[in-house]
Amino acid sequence: MATGTLGTAATTTLTSLNPWTASTAPADVASIGIAILNDLNVNHPIFPGAFAQNGLLYVPNRGVLRVLPGDYVGVDPNGWPILVSKNSIAGSGWSHSP
Repeated sequence: MATGTLGTAATTTLTSLNPWTASTAPADVASIGIAILNDLNVNHPIFPGAFAQNGLLYVPNRGVLRVLPGDYVGVDPNGWPILVSKNSIAGSGWSHSP
């Protein structure tokens, strides 16, 4: 498994992990984690540990979300994390690559 793209049916511009499971490769989790940026600190934009192998997604300066198996985690071009549930991604409003 590797990173792919994620977006609404109109666009696919987000880098994403498709889908997350507890056995997702640590390198894939890390590639998403280092892409998540701190939107409130321009002097230190990287938000270390933003996405962990245990499925915790730390939204910079906002809080923590638990990623469940089958959910998709994406990052927009500004480094903002996007979490889409497995049930939502199965609908017709989303498109994604492997």
